[in-house]
Amino acid sequence: MRPAGSPQQLEKRRRQAIQLLQRGESVSAVARWLGASKSSVVRWRDAHKRSGLKGLRPRDIPGRPTRLSEAQKARLAKYLLQGPLAAGYSTDLWTLQRIAQVIENRLHVTYHPNHVWRLLLSMGWSCQKPERRALQRDEQAIEHWKRSRWPAIKKNRRTWRPLGVSG
Repeated sequence: MRPAGSPQQLEKRRRQAIQLLQRGESVSAVARWLGASKSSVVRWRDAHKRSGLKGLRPRDIPGRPTRLSEAQKARLAKYLLQGPLAAGYSTDLWTLQRIAQVIENRLHVTYHPNHVWRLLLSMGWSCQKPERRALQRDEQAIEHWKRSRWPAIKKNRRTWRPLGVSG
């Protein structure tokens, strides 16, 4: 798995490893110092022997690049933060299908709903499930019950006994 950091930061880390090895440090010491595995340090050393500093340069990340630019991702985040109601939906709940439609309608890029999830993860978003509550829930009635009925029930708890216990 690729470690955290920009390609430039990772290249700097590899260059530090080579400098430490050239000073006479052991592979184990360099690995501990940089927080890398010994096998990585050996791989960097071998790449440096083969190709010099050019061998330490970052490689392109494999896989298909994202279809949205960073500016488009920023616009998408703005749209998502405004909420589904602002986008014209009848409920205040984002779904992958809805987000795919927003991307297509506003950014003119087509994403399959199943792949929208990967895009959201790359943007630092996570799944949030709405709290389940009845539509007919009456908050005022609940508060009234908590203030008036619950204290009386709570006081009488002493008289309650589990089944089979006499008293």
